[in-house]
Amino acid sequence: MKLPVQIAFRNVDHSDALEALIRERVAKLDTFYDSIMACRVVVESPHNHHRNGNDFRCRIDLTVPSGEVLVGRDPPLSTHEDVYVVINAAFDVAQRRLEDVARRQRGDVKAHESSPRGRVVQVSRERGFGFLESPDGYEVYFHKNSVLPPGFDALEVGAMVRYVEEPGDNGPQASTVTIVKPSSRSAGTEEQALPAAPPRR
Repeated sequence: MKLPVQIAFRNVDHSDALEALIRERVAKLDTFYDSIMACRVVVESPHNHHRNGNDFRCRIDLTVPSGEVLVGRDPPLSTHEDVYVVINAAFDVAQRRLEDVARRQRGDVKAHESSPRGRVVQVSRERGFGFLESPDGYEVYFHKNSVLPPGFDALEVGAMVRYVEEPGDNGPQASTVTIVKPSSRSAGTEEQALPAAPPRR
């Protein structure tokens, strides 16, 4: 890694054990993907109360040559009362997203005919994510870093895509999203009819 990892605790007491776990997981990411340029990890509690039953959240920001890999922002990782569970879950997601980045760089990502085909039903440009509708009618979350060229900015509501589905922290999520058919002109009306915030999952 080009820059030292930055670790911050917000409304959470600093612990040598927590910091050691974070540094161990960052080192594992760096071994897995050696082009990480910078890493910032924030462990936080939404409430500034030191009491039993606190929920914790972990956010990870990775800078890589192709952009950023963000974990725990929108939608956030589910909070949990065990901070160790939250940290490990966040780094598991970060590793999966780095796997997508590495596959795209190698150029060996391909959409197999056997992979599911879905329709994009929501795109949030500002937040960098969207949802697609699976063949079975349920919604699948995807992050902008999972969209293959021509990329996230080329996606419109109504576009048909192929994707690889995997379990996420808040339900199913799509990786290696490939556009197979652009949206029709009628998609613009449909997009405006969608709620501004992502649906509850």
